[in-house]
Amino acid sequence: MNDRKKRSSFVPWSLFFRCTLLLIFSGFTLSTVRLFFRDGFHPRLVSTWWTSPMKVIAGVSPSTPTISIQETVIFPDQALVFLKYPSSTLLFSKDDIDCIYLLPNSTKPQLKLSPVSIDCQYSNHQTVRCPRQPSGTTVSLAVKSNVNLLHGSTTLRWDSLAYEAIIDRDNTTVVFVKGLNLRSGRVSDPSKFECMYGWDLRRPKFVLWSEVASVAQEIVRCKTPLSILNSPQRFNTAIKVSVRVVGRQTLKSVAQLKVRLSIPMPSSRKQHEMCICTMLRNQARFLPEWIMYHSRIGVQRWFIYDNSSDDDIEDVVESLVGANYNVTRHVWPWIKTQEAGFSHCALRAGNSCEWIGFIDVDEFFHLPSGLSLYDVVRNQSRPSEVAELRVSCHSFGPSGLKNVPVKGVTVGYTCRLAGWERHKSVMRPEALNSSLINVVHHFHLQAGFRYANIDRNVLVINHYKYQVWEVFKEKFYRRVASYVSDWQQEQNFNSKDRTPGLGTKAVEPADWSTRFCEVEDLGLRDRVLKTFIDPKTGRLPWQDLPNVKKR
Repeated sequence: MNDRKKRSSFVPWSLFFRCTLLLIFSGFTLSTVRLFFRDGFHPRLVSTWWTSPMKVIAGVSPSTPTISIQETVIFPDQALVFLKYPSSTLLFSKDDIDCIYLLPNSTKPQLKLSPVSIDCQYSNHQTVRCPRQPSGTTVSLAVKSNVNLLHGSTTLRWDSLAYEAIIDRDNTTVVFVKGLNLRSGRVSDPSKFECMYGWDLRRPKFVLWSEVASVAQEIVRCKTPLSILNSPQRFNTAIKVSVRVVGRQTLKSVAQLKVRLSIPMPSSRKQHEMCICTMLRNQARFLPEWIMYHSRIGVQRWFIYDNSSDDDIEDVVESLVGANYNVTRHVWPWIKTQEAGFSHCALRAGNSCEWIGFIDVDEFFHLPSGLSLYDVVRNQSRPSEVAELRVSCHSFGPSGLKNVPVKGVTVGYTCRLAGWERHKSVMRPEALNSSLINVVHHFHLQAGFRYANIDRNVLVINHYKYQVWEVFKEKFYRRVASYVSDWQQEQNFNSKDRTPGLGTKAVEPADWSTRFCEVEDLGLRDRVLKTFIDPKTGRLPWQDLPNVKKR
């Protein structure tokens, strides 16, 4: 299928910013740069979010001499390779290249493997995920058509890296980082940190320095230099942002500066009343049921943060969009960053969503009262200082099943634990604390706002947490939250995130299908069958969506 197009051209930085850099090169001091941050100054942002997708045709190899590896990020289980393309160059498909593993200072391949995946939708980059490299080797890429190695790789460690940057509505730059090792749920002293902006952060004399407004967990809020805010054109995505502890080495960075979407007028209603943010990995086959169901009860917009899936999720999202569901997939390759990903989503969705729910794909809002989600949120959020609604969760077990239920989780899993487990939140994005601290289940709020617990007779979450072993065992691969240990690690055995009695190995217990079953609960199942089933075929709409692998 021909789905290739040329790479979009970048718009250069303004002359003003170049002049500012020139002044700094000539001896501008940090104290001079700090003069840019005066109280009451509110420059106008360019209201552009640069997310133009790029696609390729399989089997057509682009011209290779002008293409290089910009940088490579090494994860514990994979290598993420960023390719650098000139303007209008055609892009690779997965069939065009191999992952090559080399010994130091050698161009002779020791091993050749196929890429795990190739993606063209990450910040105007084409990225390649390669399998874990053998000890003592480096990873590169080779073009199959001519066996040429691509050159120019800078290898970066994932555990010490600035990886995303976005300008918020208050004109600060929110930078997402690994390596500061700050405590969960606490704000740190911003005076101990500095931010830097530039094309080449390895040369401190050729960057803009700025102060830090706040630091918490893995998020640093920087005071954006005015020369950047006043740029009348789109930002060149070659500009990077990073952070350092004062007096220490600056974190390496792949965080390219982005501008937020347009800021809504204070007096106007936002485009969507109810939205959902989620992060997932290899759960594409469960998306149709989750989205179609929540659309019926009042959700209008979905932000899907794809955490390195390789199950053709792009095709499933395309089918949902074709069926008129307002779904976007955001490539988020950063491992164990669920809290940061939710904060990033809150920034993006805040422009268009009055309320945002942060739930997983195995979690379904259930309304025993029969009201719509919108009615519940409106009724439960009075008075106006209520900005977060906490919804209690019921955890369902395999319900006697050994295979994935063909009609979906809401119909197949009907037995649960008797007690309540944790909660998830629906919140107004403008009420979030500027630190963006969250613990996955809820965010910290600004002063003057508070949360409310929703009546369990009105709204609950059915969490299909303990599904058939084929699905559940994937949780052993890696946990997505930053402050939760992976289950294969020999630590934190008493964590509530772990499943009692399973240990550290993905070995199915003989009685797995009958575990976690204390109460039969048919409420949501009956509502789904009554609302969605086709009386002629007996099928549910998510069973027939194109591009979805059968359960």
